[in-house]
Amino acid sequence: MQQITELLQDAGYSDFRDARGALGLTQRQAGGKFTSSEADELIERLEAAAEVARSTGEPAPAEPAPPVAQRPSGADKALAKFSAQQLASELQRRGWVVLEP
Repeated sequence: MQQITELLQDAGYSDFRDARGALGLTQRQAGGKFTSSEADELIERLEAAAEVARSTGEPAPAEPAPPVAQRPSGADKALAKFSAQQLASELQRRGWVVLEP
């Protein structure tokens, strides 16, 4: 944890909470709680960003982590049973304007 804290400070963050949004940390991680694989991944990202900063002379923020995949909710499962046309028709019936993407 000390290594991560030092790398965060070198990147310009005061603590995990300060880096949460920029690095895509979860609420648990912003509180300083990491699994060993999460810690290794964060160290790797921070070291890569530090290397870019050293080579270019400009600060380079670490890339945020990809979002965590979430399980579909009950509503998502229920809506998946309907076609896009059926959903659009229902929205139009309720007064919405529906356009194709």
